[in-house]
Formats: sequence, structure tokens, C-alpha cells
Amino acid sequence: MPQPFAFATATEILFGRGQAAMAAGRVAALGRRVLLVHGRDPGRSAALARDLAAAGCSVATFAVPHEPDIALIEAGVRTGAEVQVVVAMGGGAVIDAGKALAACLTMTRPLMDHLEVVGQGLPLDHPPLPFVAIPTTAGTGAEATRNAVIGVPEARRKVSLRDARMLPALAIVDPALTDGCPRGVTLASGLDAVTQVIEPYVCTRANPLTDALCRDAIPRGLAALIRLMQAEDRQARDEMAWVSLCGGLALANAGLGAVHGLAGPLGGLTGAAHGAICGTLLPHVLVANRRAVTDRALAARLDQVGAWIGAAFGRADASVAEAAALLADWSRAAGLPGLDALGIDAAARQAAAQAAAASSSMRANPAPLSADDLDALMRAAA
Repeated sequence: MPQPFAFATATEILFGRGQAAMAAGRVAALGRRVLLVHGRDPGRSAALARDLAAAGCSVATFAVPHEPDIALIEAGVRTGAEVQVVVAMGGGAVIDAGKALAACLTMTRPLMDHLEVVGQGLPLDHPPLPFVAIPTTAGTGAEATRNAVIGVPEARRKVSLRDARMLPALAIVDPALTDGCPRGVTLASGLDAVTQVIEPYVCTRANPLTDALCRDAIPRGLAALIRLMQAEDRQARDEMAWVSLCGGLALANAGLGAVHGLAGPLGGLTGAAHGAICGTLLPHVLVANRRAVTDRALAARLDQVGAWIGAAFGRADASVAEAAALLADWSRAAGLPGLDALGIDAAARQAAAQAAAASSSMRANPAPLSADDLDALMRAAA
């Protein structure tokens, strides 16, 4: 019998084309003073801002031009004083920033007190404001997770602000918002989404609900991403939005692994884009895990992932090593840079290998990997 577990998710998730049209009314029901968090270009959220105003809301806006760090979050807190609800419309960085702001706007302690690794990791001292997540990329699944990743430049780390109450009050996943996403963003974010259904499936905390999500999503995500690298495809956009959401649900309720255990430190050390790091590392982590795993059930899961990847490239009989090579070669041909091209040098790799041991993601990895193992797989991904 499965062991007892609790499954956490957003209070409500709306999925499907056209769902974004419902956003203003649903937000207004949560509060009339709104902080609307968007990306570098406010144009994507302009229609929502108008709809909110028409619904009787006063709207303050805040731009997130890069992955959030402490200074950006502190600036957002100043902008969002007196708001009642926070809405984030954008990619994973925007949603993480909005999620963090919803928490920080009610805090009485300094943010550092609540950050993991570099801070005290304390639970929030007050419940966050209601938070609504509206993703415009298919990648991080942040609309369904209970943490926000924040850069701490002085520590050269990216760490989490985490609390069960940070789960969104409402997630609106409208695949139409991802239509026409630039090719490079589609590739990197899509590989992140695929990674986030693979790692929970092979991790030590997998459970029947996350298995159900991941078994379906892994082959669907691989097939959809391959199609999107060939041409714009509405159905493939729908598939990737679903896979991204499944990844958020799965990682929040099972765990991740060495890809994300390394991606956090590498991103903090170098500023390289998270999705590109994950996509580049994934094949090499799969090989390292299959080589080191001793649990037969986990080995079988890794073999199944290899078969799914192989099948996506016409090789259903591929071993994990063969499938990983197919994925790595395809990713590079599609334009994914290696670690060297991302600005990640030997010193950063060595520092990340040491720092990964403290990462929450590593605790659920299917096999123990030493700092030397991690450094070796990063060299292979260079």
C-alpha cells in the first residue's frame, strides 16, 4: 500500500484556452487594490490592467526585468504598499517575484530571516496576501508551487523563500498566452518543464499522484517540444502548458534531483538562465544517476525515462546512456548552449558541486552523487 502523503496545490486552477479572459473578475473578488507584476514589457499585461480597472480595481504595476533578487523584491514591496491582492502575469521569474511579494507585503521580519540556506529559513510570520499566477511561458510550473526562488548577489546564490501558504489562491493557465513564444525561450523553458516531470518521477519521494502526472507528461512533453522546434504548433503549445503545470504539481509534492540541485548554485554564481542550465544538465545527470543508482525500483524508473526519451527520437530500445546522448545532441542542434557558452567556467562548476550538497533538491535524488561526480557531469555538459 502507498505510504500516507498530503497533496498540496493552488486553491484553484483554471486550465485551457480562453481562461485568461476570466482573470479580472476573479481577481476583483479577492481584493480591489491590486499589485500587477509583469515582465520587462508591460504590453503583455496591458489588457489585464484595463480589465481590472473596468472591474473597479485600483492597479499598481511593477516590472520584473530579470530573475528576482532581494533588491528587486524590496523595491516591489515599496510599490505594493496597501494592496490587497498580488497578480503576476509572465514567465517563471515574474511569477516567483509576485509570489515573493505576496509574502513579503505582510512580513514583519526581514526577508533574510525567511530565506533558506543563506538565512534562517523561518516560516512566514503572517499569511501572504492572496496571490494569482498567470503564466505566459511553459516551463517552471511556478503557478503550482509553494516557493519563490530569489537571488542573493552578495552570497552568489539563488535560494528559496518557502512556505505552504505561498501556494497561489488561483492559477490561470491559458496556453494561448504562450503562442508565438520565441524559439530560444520555448526550448529552454520547455526542457525545464520536461526536467520537472522527470526528476519527480525518478526521485525517492515519488508517490502515486505524482507518478500519474509524470508518466503521462514525460512523453507528451518530449513530443510537443520536438514539434515546436520544427514549427509553431497550437496543439503542442497546449501540451507544453499542461506539462509545465504537471511539473509544478509534481515537484511541489515529491521533489527534484541533481539537475535542480546544481542549477540553483550555478545560476547564483553566474547569472546564467535557469531553464538553459537545466536543459543542458539533464542528459548528463540521467547518465550519472543510472550509473550510481543501487535501488532496483529507481533503476527501473530511470530505464523507463530512457525508453521514453529514446522513443521520442525513434529509438524505443535505447539505454539511458543512448537516450541521453540523443537528447543532448538534439538540444544542441536546436540551439541550446552548453555550460561554457552560458558563462559557467571550471571555478563555478567546482563551487556549485560543493554547494549542491546543501540544496533541498539533492535530498530526493535517486542516487548519491559526490562532488566529484557532479563536477564530472558538468564537465561533460560544458
